[in-house]
Amino acid sequence: MTLPEIKILSVLVIMLVLFVWGRWRHDVVALGALIACVALGLVTTDTAFYGFGHPAVITVAAVLVLSFSLQATGAIDVVAHKLTPSGGGVMTTIASLTGLAAILSAFMNNVGAMALLMPIAIQLANKLSIPAGRVLMPVAFGSILGGMTTLIGTPPNLIVSGIRAEALGEGYQMFDFAPVGVLVSLAGVLFIAIIGWRFVPKRERTDAEGFDTGKYLTEVRVSEGGKADGMTVRELDNALQESDAEVIGLVRGKVKVVNTRGYERLGKGDLLVIKAEPESLSQALNVLGLRLVDNVTPPRPEEDEEEESDNLPPHVDEEFEDRPAWFDRKVTAYGKSTLRGGVTSRADADLVPRASDNSEVVLVEMVVMPDSQIIGTTAADLRLRSRLGLNLLAISYEGNQRVRRLRRTKIQSGSVLLLQGEPDALAQFAANASCVPLAERTVRVPSKKRAMFASAIMISAVAAAAMGITSAAVAFTAGVFAIMALRVIPLRQVYESIDWTVVVLLAALIPVAMAMEQTGAADTLVDFILTYMAAGNAVAALTWVLILTTVLSSVMNNAATAAVMCPVALSTASQLQVNPDAFLMAVAVGASCAFLTPIAHQNNTLILGPGGFKFGDYWRLGLPLEVIVIAIGIPALLFFWPL
Repeated sequence: MTLPEIKILSVLVIMLVLFVWGRWRHDVVALGALIACVALGLVTTDTAFYGFGHPAVITVAAVLVLSFSLQATGAIDVVAHKLTPSGGGVMTTIASLTGLAAILSAFMNNVGAMALLMPIAIQLANKLSIPAGRVLMPVAFGSILGGMTTLIGTPPNLIVSGIRAEALGEGYQMFDFAPVGVLVSLAGVLFIAIIGWRFVPKRERTDAEGFDTGKYLTEVRVSEGGKADGMTVRELDNALQESDAEVIGLVRGKVKVVNTRGYERLGKGDLLVIKAEPESLSQALNVLGLRLVDNVTPPRPEEDEEEESDNLPPHVDEEFEDRPAWFDRKVTAYGKSTLRGGVTSRADADLVPRASDNSEVVLVEMVVMPDSQIIGTTAADLRLRSRLGLNLLAISYEGNQRVRRLRRTKIQSGSVLLLQGEPDALAQFAANASCVPLAERTVRVPSKKRAMFASAIMISAVAAAAMGITSAAVAFTAGVFAIMALRVIPLRQVYESIDWTVVVLLAALIPVAMAMEQTGAADTLVDFILTYMAAGNAVAALTWVLILTTVLSSVMNNAATAAVMCPVALSTASQLQVNPDAFLMAVAVGASCAFLTPIAHQNNTLILGPGGFKFGDYWRLGLPLEVIVIAIGIPALLFFWPL
């Protein structure tokens, strides 16, 4: 093994370890790997940023914009509501939703498809009286399966096509992935609908047993003269059991959360930290005379300062460095008041929206997307009440977290927030903070005219790429231009709709993948596979490439997996002197099989909180599904892409 091979393999091993560790984001790790390759002389300075202009990267960014336009204008809502069943049993519901997710994700970003169908899935699960997770996981896996059927369905397909163009002079066309992808997706959807959904663990969000991510952490105060006034903690806890809630902490005066003791007697103003469902919480409030700590009307800043800023450094009000970029922007007017971002001074007190008799105040559950800028912050950091006019009433609570005040609980990816406020304010927060409403979707305001424009532009771009009129990158970039020129969505949202972490990830890993091939490291790995794992057999080698890609995609980003495995696939085919397309397609299929862990795909992370899942829940459905994918995928690859 040569010194350059040792260097690139060392970089790859460290990169994989960091991916699995998860302390740093995938794009940060990928960028670090690129810089390391440049420092080690594996990538020249002239080619270091070649990936940022790569057609695959441009196509990914353009597809994200077009997908968002379909979602934001309500174009997909019509399809989703018409095709989802209003009646029928569990199997029919899961089959239709999973199939619809697969179809939608073939032509739009699969995270967007999942975001559209998630509220529908939860509503139908409630109607069928089954745990929401038993519908959410099949829909998430269906959206991942559907992505492998077209060129634009998922970033790995674009990466595979781009690397093929570099190596063989021509990339794949729009529906080259369909023969194998459709068979695999169809088999996966049928398995999920008939048998697989039964493997999903029953994670009831109303279960009072233990702590799970589906439970809510919230705060209530004891009202003077209420039933709870004068009760002991044990007496109150027994009364709350009837409402399927329990006390997990007590705050008295300025004392922080402490473990409750049964004999402590409660009095006016005591704050209780409880775990409950919203419906159970409502019952407890009415019966026991408790009230939520937050109320409809946000206090004036001088009143709010003590409540929201206790135990925070004095400078946090004006120098909170980690707040999201949109935090300091002027916010659109809504209701009868104007809400301004940034520091709210006493002079601005009247600008904070106040509930009136004519204002509409609603409760909305929102799940935090994996790319949200508010991850790692708290309600106190964001000043939700004084700055944004919103009340955080509850947040999903994971059992291994330290019990904190609600305002001090850090928001995580997949957390579910129960927010109260005016609909426009909630809509604006959801858009800016990258959150998905789980209740009735009052946030998205459909526009028939813009929806028609968005649909026509997407169809035209797909047709141009599929018919070979122009390349996929040019076709979809032209679509983005049309979206901007016609103002189908606000120009600001064009750039906000692009997941820049994915763009940086892909752009950084393309030169790394090229270095892996140019140094001969890919050939070395192939020699190991052929000698010790496949014994020189082409079919066995194809199977191992698919299995290795599948395993990697469960612990690291699927686009990164495709970038790492494509050079290995090409080198394997070259040494065996067989059709390289079969091995590249195996990488494309394997990179889409991200079913084993919640970190394997963004859609898996997205359902973690709403489904009440734990880390080890995914493999129960994911493992047999991957076995089916491999069992169907290998014969399909050999038939449509013969060696």
